Amino acid sequence: MKNQKSSHLSLLSLFFLFLFLQSSLSLVSSDSVYETFLQCLSTHTDPSDDISSIVYTQSNSSYSNVLQFYIRNRRFNSSSTPKPVIIVTPLHESHVQAAVICSKNIGMQLKIRSGGHDYEGISYVSDVPFIILDMFNLRSISIDIQSETGWVQAGATLGELYYRIAEKSRLHGFPAGVCPTVGVGGHLSGGGYGYMLRKYGLSIDNVVDAQIVDVSGRILDRESMGEDLFWAIRGGGGASFGVILSYKIKLVRVPEIVTVFRIEKTLAQNATEIVYQWQNVADKIDNDLFIRLLLQPIAVKGNATKKTIRASFICMFLGDSERLLSVMNRGFPELGLQKKDCIEVSWIDSILYWSNFAIGTAPEVLLNRTSSVNFLKRKSDYVQKPIQKAGLEWLWKRMIELGKTGLVFNPYGGKMSEIPATETAFPHRAGNIYKIQYSVDWSEEGSEAEENYMNQIRRLYSYMTPFVSKSPRASFLNYRDLDIGVNQHGKTSYDEGRVYGSKYFMGNFDRLVKVKTTVDPSNFFRNEQSIPTLPS
Repeated sequence: MKNQKSSHLSLLSLFFLFLFLQSSLSLVSSDSVYETFLQCLSTHTDPSDDISSIVYTQSNSSYSNVLQFYIRNRRFNSSSTPKPVIIVTPLHESHVQAAVICSKNIGMQLKIRSGGHDYEGISYVSDVPFIILDMFNLRSISIDIQSETGWVQAGATLGELYYRIAEKSRLHGFPAGVCPTVGVGGHLSGGGYGYMLRKYGLSIDNVVDAQIVDVSGRILDRESMGEDLFWAIRGGGGASFGVILSYKIKLVRVPEIVTVFRIEKTLAQNATEIVYQWQNVADKIDNDLFIRLLLQPIAVKGNATKKTIRASFICMFLGDSERLLSVMNRGFPELGLQKKDCIEVSWIDSILYWSNFAIGTAPEVLLNRTSSVNFLKRKSDYVQKPIQKAGLEWLWKRMIELGKTGLVFNPYGGKMSEIPATETAFPHRAGNIYKIQYSVDWSEEGSEAEENYMNQIRRLYSYMTPFVSKSPRASFLNYRDLDIGVNQHGKTSYDEGRVYGSKYFMGNFDRLVKVKTTVDPSNFFRNEQSIPTLPS
């Protein structure tokens, strides 16, 4: 018995010794990678730069704060989430060039993060050892009202961009998203849409130049990169081709007064009929008008045990309320818009309104980079034929059964129907009435809650199959969704890439693959849904 106990203790001691040695080897290995990487960075940057101050390893006291500050989805912020070996926070373009060269030299995957809003966290998570190139310090914005253009670095946020435009002019804006903390680099390279897309198209339809660091560490602009690569980084996702440093944007004209409203209707208030009519007019009505439709299951007022669907119609109109009322009375009288529903504001104040800030909030709030973070999942679809009333009524029942997942319908038409699908890498143009975002957020911790909400959104996506685009079932790159396919970057990389690539890029996928093969033949710039190279 004594010998058996002694044997158990010996085995236990050996086990803990093994864990200690494994941990020590891991730290030595990590330190070795850090030293090699740091030495390489020093070789490729200005000797006066304090390179060690922009490089963080897991032993650095600031590592966790730097990593977590731009994590916008709590699903990817747990103790079990894979962490980068190194985080680089460049202060100068030369630091980006060096990071690319040195990551390649040590054979480490490089993930590029500008704002951290990738819905699947692929800008800061990987299953293999990796380095994060965190672009948040490269955030300069230069606006020239005389030429109606601006240069904006990839690490700037949309809120910062809007603030700097409004600082110079009340009569200019830029068509992009309404979440102020989204990073410019990822937003624009994936397409970038907002409430002026029916008037002015996507963000990328208003980009006239760019700067990118390629796989060789060179800084290229539109002229030196060539039209094929410039085409690809407007809607094809920049992280497949290099590191976007900045975009030159074309500002658009906005009136001094714009009008916003939000009207809510439940099923008892004829929501089904109004939603059906919205589908028939939202893409055809005046191009100055954008009406987003938000559909959510909610408790019936006064009866918490019974649920209904609430339809919220959220408007941005490039004009005053009188003209808006005229447009709505002619084109969409079913909503019953009245003068009292309309709020006249400046363009910059409309951004605040759409970002859920109270009317009268000072625009400086757009410079705030912090935001509340929940667990979340998103998916997307495109609708090309109106869903009939019977289909809508069936859908309401399914949404109520599921419990929480909501739908956001974003209308197309206008400028979106005028630009050819091949003009940029973003292909979803004419023929689409609206885009759907499936949306579910939750705050409960644990795997059971995650499984519940993930199942909800996936089931709703499945229920929607008869009503959405087919062959392929299209998706929007900036609503990243790993459910539609993942690339392991092995021998079948091209075939794996075509699965999700055909959904995101439709007929533009093949051209994107050719561009990728030309500019990054070794597939250094890769992630779970990057553009693959042609099979060798």
